[in-house]
Amino acid sequence: MFSTTIVVRRVPIAVLIFVVCSVGLVGQQAPAAPNSSSVKEFPVNMLQKVTAGATPVGTKVQARLLVATLVDGAVFPKNAIFSGEVTESVAKSATSPSRVAIRMDSAQWKNGSAPIKVYLTGWFYPVIAAMGQRLSSGPAQPALKTWNGAGVYPDPNSAVTPPDTNRSAEAVPDSPAYTASKQRVLMPDIESEHNNEGVLAITCKRFNIKLDRLTTYVLATGDLSAGSPGSGNRSTN
Repeated sequence: MFSTTIVVRRVPIAVLIFVVCSVGLVGQQAPAAPNSSSVKEFPVNMLQKVTAGATPVGTKVQARLLVATLVDGAVFPKNAIFSGEVTESVAKSATSPSRVAIRMDSAQWKNGSAPIKVYLTGWFYPVIAAMGQRLSSGPAQPALKTWNGAGVYPDPNSAVTPPDTNRSAEAVPDSPAYTASKQRVLMPDIESEHNNEGVLAITCKRFNIKLDRLTTYVLATGDLSAGSPGSGNRSTN
């Protein structure tokens, strides 16, 4: 009858610790790096007005970049100028919505330039008002008893009274400061459409689309989903 002898070798403690730690790391891998092919976006001000149906197709347009933006390792600096053209411009009718499409083909700045294909999207950064620095060193005044000097002068018969010219200059109330929100949102009543080639257009069933030079619009390399409410490819100013 044959017998089997099992030889047990002592494994160093350091080796056991290494094996255990390695197994733990396999189950806790770091998140994958962002996909470099994801949609890139640029907050801009248009340098001219565009109106659906009134601005002809083929009109050359430009936009100014408001925030330095990182794209695939390259920085598009603040104030870079995007150049392109209006590719669709249709006024609203009784049976069809107004429609505008803008494609930008290049960006230029002081010391460089780059070809890039981006489109106007249905997103923008709304303007928000925040109270600025208080100029008065005295006690705070009731909100309904002060006038901040902005907008239409209040009705004397309303709950808000005009400023007292006999009061000290130190009693000047807070002044509002207006700035663009840090969170982009969809334009009201605007819908986005894109074809298989990624060409974007924005439409509206209620009114003719009008783009001004003050609103912060969003240009992008593709469609921005509603589930992506932020801009993830910005750099610092």
